[in-house]
This record gives sequence, structure tokens and C-alpha cells, in this order.
Amino acid sequence: MKKIIAIYPGTFDPVTNGHLDIIERACELFEKIIVTIAVNPGKAPLFTEEERKDLILKVTGHLKNVEVDSFKGLLVKYAESKNAGVIIRGLRAISDFDYEFQLALTNKKLNAGINTVFMMPNEKYSYLNSSLVRELASYDANIKEFIPEYVLEKLKEKFRK
Repeated sequence: MKKIIAIYPGTFDPVTNGHLDIIERACELFEKIIVTIAVNPGKAPLFTEEERKDLILKVTGHLKNVEVDSFKGLLVKYAESKNAGVIIRGLRAISDFDYEFQLALTNKKLNAGINTVFMMPNEKYSYLNSSLVRELASYDANIKEFIPEYVLEKLKEKFRK
């Protein structure tokens, strides 16, 4: 079997059970998964880059083939620097597909040796995204089933301040 390093990029602000579902299943398919935080200077995330790294490290600690990192710039260049052969992209709904398909084709044009693998989260997380989780948390809604316990604690801390 060919050993393949895969990159799973995202903002992960915060990491959700949908993300974790994809990470866990990807760990069964690839030698190593690099969960990498896309740092976008134009965005103002709730959690800092270091806090997001901490959240991901804590909730993936049981997975031996996960590394957590961050990057700025072109994803394909980052993937090249990590000798990754695959970029993992999560698809929640058909509405995600057009954008993700466009990105995948562009990345393929930039580096034909890097493939994109689309993964769907478990159906119980198919509507879930970090923006929704942050908004619900800001209203003190019950979001226990959407995020790992450690992430819930950290979100509560953020909104208590």
C-alpha cells in the first residue's frame, strides 16, 4: 500500500464534531493527516491561531497519525512543502460542491501531483459549521452534541468574558 500524507485545511474556528468525524475517518485512509489552520489576515476569528491549534490537538490526541499546523498563502504550496499527495475537503451539502470543485480543479492545475479527496461528515453533522456553532454559543444555546466537550468549555470561557 502506498503511504500518503494528507492535508485537511480549514479555519476550524472552532473545530466541530463534523470536522472530527472527517479527521477520524481520514486517519484510517492515510499514513498521516496534517490538520492545518488556514490563517487569513482578512478574517477576525473568535479563537486565535494558537487557541485553535490547542483545541484540535486536544480533541485529536487519541489519533496517532494526526499533526496540527497552520499556514498562510497558497494551500498547494503548503501541501508541496509537506510532501502531501492529497488535500481533504469536507462537503456538507450540494451547495458546497461548486466552490470546492472549482478549488480542486485550480489546485490540480497548479500541481497535478496533488489530488483532492472529498469527504462527507456523518449525516448528523451535515448541516453543521463553525459559524453556526459560534452564533449558537453566543446565545448560550445547548450545543453539546455539535462539538467536543473541551471545545464547549473553551467556547463558554470566550463568551463569559
